[in-house]
Parts: sequence; C-alpha cells; structure tokens
Amino acid sequence: MAASTLDPAEIAKFSALAGQWWDPKGPFGALHRLNPVRLRFIRDVVLRSSRAPSPPASGGARGPLAGLCVLDLGCGGGLVSAPLARMGAKVTAIDASPEAVGAARAYAAQAGLEIDFRCTSAEALAAEGAAFDLVVALEIVEHVADVNAFLAAASALLRPGGLMVLSTINRTPKARALAIVGAERILQWAPEGAHDYDKLVTPEEIRASAPGLKWDAPVGISYNPLGKGWSLSADTDVNYLIAGRKPELTRSPA
Repeated sequence: MAASTLDPAEIAKFSALAGQWWDPKGPFGALHRLNPVRLRFIRDVVLRSSRAPSPPASGGARGPLAGLCVLDLGCGGGLVSAPLARMGAKVTAIDASPEAVGAARAYAAQAGLEIDFRCTSAEALAAEGAAFDLVVALEIVEHVADVNAFLAAASALLRPGGLMVLSTINRTPKARALAIVGAERILQWAPEGAHDYDKLVTPEEIRASAPGLKWDAPVGISYNPLGKGWSLSADTDVNYLIAGRKPELTRSPA
C-alpha cells in the first residue's frame, strides 16, 4: 500500500483559516508579500528551459507560460494558481482541504479565471496518470506526512522534460530563530504553530527524495527590513527555492 502524503492535523490547521486566504493583512499576508519573488523565479526558470512556450498563434492565450499545462500542488486558497493562470498557463490546482479549495474556487470565479481546482492528493492524481509540463509545490513539503512519498508522486506527475519548482524553509538553527520564533511568535507574520521545526526539509533531502530529477542549486529568499522587502539571494539558510528537471525520454538505437 502506497504511503499517504496527507497529514490530518496540518489539513485541519489550514482548513480553519480558509476564509482568510485572500486577506493581505491576515494570517497569509507573508505569502502575499512573497508571491512576486516566487512568481518571477518560476517564470525565469521556465523561460530558461527547453519547456519555454512557443509564441501563441494569433488570438491565442498570451503570457510567459502560455501553452503550458501546470499543476499547483498544495494550492491553498489559490494565491499562486491565480497568477499562473494570468500568465497564460492551463492550471490544475489541488489541495487536501475542502475549505481551501472552496476559497480558491470562489476567488477564481470572481476574477474570471479558468482553473481546475480539485480536492485530492498528489499520489491520487498520479495514480490517474495525469502529467504536466510544470509542477509547483510552494510552502507545502514541510506540511506533508511523508516527504519521500510526496516528492515521488510529484515527480511522477511530470512529463519527460518537465520542470518542478519548490519553495520551503530550510531546517537550520537560523530558520528556527527567524522563521519560527521571529516570524510566528514575535512578528506574527504567520499563525503561531504554522511550522514544526522537525518537519522542515533541507535541499539535500529534497534531492535525495527525487533522485530522478536534475536539480539546480537552491536559491535563497531573504527579507530586507529597510524598505526592499523580499528578494532572491545567495542565503539559503531560511527560505529557499529549488528547481528540478525530469530527463527527456531517450530513444533506443534502431
């Protein structure tokens, strides 16, 4: 029997906050502020890769992700799904919380966005044989029950040559001090208890859990309190992004 990636306690934690996903001053305010940096990273990784979309035909969808089938794993209220759709992608987005999926659907309907939101798990979707050009999993690996099973399912959901982009919090003393004690308990940028230090995942563990992908070096996300906000950096000790590519299929010699 395949391992489940779902953690009921984590699902309940975020389900209770589902009505506040789109409040930029609410418990997910830090994600709203992080979003521009995360989205630029995703766009740039795609445009540098062989998966960069071709220019659309006249009258077709336009945007840097036009023509790509994209999966948003652990989509929550759709904070990333919505801008991905605005960038031209055909987006499927899944979350294990029915309340979060309801909030995401409500926002997409109000915004006039066509996004296929589903309440399911990565392993269930992989079992259906679904496959995507780009899989994003932002701030989710630290909330699943089994990281190895989650990344195995996420990898299976990639088409040959496809890209995966993850962002999470590193498991370091610096991350404990800044992302948990500082951000949750002092600054209240996230609900207290949102992150369990022991469930944080290092870049090395991500690579080991998905050895079939060719991983780039991780890129840090740092906060500058002097008016500059969040930006990419060389410091991966707290928040980081990492991209991996699934090899293209090779043809056997005739």
